[in-house]
Amino acid sequence: MSSMRLKDFPTLIRTTNQTDIMLNFMSEEAQNCLKSSSIILNTFDALEHEVLQAIAAKSTNLYTIGPLSLLEKLTPLSRNHYLRSSLWKEDSKCLEWLDKRQANSVFFVSYGSITVMTDQLFEEFAWGLANSNHPFLWVVRPDMVMGNPGILPGEYYREIEGRGLMVNWCPQDQVLSHPSVGAFLTHCGWNSTLESISGGKPVICWPFFDEQPTNCLYLCNQWGIGMEISNDVKRDEVTTLVKMMMEGDVGKEMKLKALEWKKKAEEATNVGGSSYNNLNKFISDIL
Repeated sequence: MSSMRLKDFPTLIRTTNQTDIMLNFMSEEAQNCLKSSSIILNTFDALEHEVLQAIAAKSTNLYTIGPLSLLEKLTPLSRNHYLRSSLWKEDSKCLEWLDKRQANSVFFVSYGSITVMTDQLFEEFAWGLANSNHPFLWVVRPDMVMGNPGILPGEYYREIEGRGLMVNWCPQDQVLSHPSVGAFLTHCGWNSTLESISGGKPVICWPFFDEQPTNCLYLCNQWGIGMEISNDVKRDEVTTLVKMMMEGDVGKEMKLKALEWKKKAEEATNVGGSSYNNLNKFISDIL
């Protein structure tokens, strides 16, 4: 992995303490993976070719079968029975709201199922989105704001009336595949990363912890579809980056790049693609 800075390493291994519990746990589990009969990864060959080659040199049976959100669509399951990685109840009405919007006009915001923030950061994000003057869909979990239910003043709701929608949770893969969505502000969790690639959407990155900083590095520097926002978020920066992503030349370039990655992800998971074949090979090998 080239060009790694300290800030790009997963937070769990940023320590000089050799007896750190999580550092040693992660190290032991990585070694256990290499000792196992096979390794299954939710990724696809074109996305992480160099890293996958390095792992394959140490593990003979490596199966890349991602993105799962695309591969899953080839199964006989109906859309109502898709496998979900979250226990939050989804608000599917947001899809109807998106149906009424113009193509590539809506900015989508979600920080995943674990990320939390202070009330101050919440307000900076809120006013930054409002001041961009772009329609937006924002996932605000009930537990997202520490010590506060995330209540904003009445003037805020009057400001965003008709162009801003806030929901507790949503079917994210469907939102990111919706033609009305133009870009995504994300915490860079791996599911969100793959779903944004599968939907062909560029991203603004606000990594929180764990492997998210590493995903942010790849989104911005390796895959060319992301911009990073400061940890200490300010509303003006939010507004500026949203406008750059939704209106600017840089955003247009990233959109084209994101569509290229979407095509590669679809090729990998379609019949005869690398992930499709790897899943069939894995099943065959197990049987």
